[in-house]
Amino acid sequence: MRLLKLSKAFTLMESGPVVLVTTNDGKKNNIMTISWTMVVDFTPRFAMTTGEWNYSFRALRRTRECVIAIPTADMLDKVVGIGTCSGANTDKFTRFKLTPLPGKIVKAPLIKECLANIECSVVDIVRRHNIVVLDAVAAYVAPDRGEKRTVHAVGDGTFIVDGRRLNRRKLMASKLPAGV
Repeated sequence: MRLLKLSKAFTLMESGPVVLVTTNDGKKNNIMTISWTMVVDFTPRFAMTTGEWNYSFRALRRTRECVIAIPTADMLDKVVGIGTCSGANTDKFTRFKLTPLPGKIVKAPLIKECLANIECSVVDIVRRHNIVVLDAVAAYVAPDRGEKRTVHAVGDGTFIVDGRRLNRRKLMASKLPAGV
């Protein structure tokens, strides 16, 4: 094995998929790109890392709701563009030609062009680690969408696209929640 600089260790475990998180501050919609997410529980509960450096964080903290939208590989340039400009001075829906759709429960919009959208409520913000814990309150998929591959950030400006799906459901049956 070859020694890896410790400062690059996170690139070995960078989570995914890269998601778009929408908010609405009561006046306008916004989108931020987030690559550090995780599933916390089957309930479903999620966590993501974000903080004051993201313009959307103020709306997220105040409204305590958002939408996690899951983009696909064909949207990568838009996803990167969204993550490299600020909602403080950019209408990201207009700039990146994305369609906001109303959710059923939260005021933050769904993104029509994404493979899936999850309406969420904030249940905790762990300030010490900039972790936002979310409970899903509604979820939607776009089964007719042609591209279904998601994108995973490596953390160094490169991305990995999902590949072939491998089925081990029978081997894992005892660990899967009912109905999954």
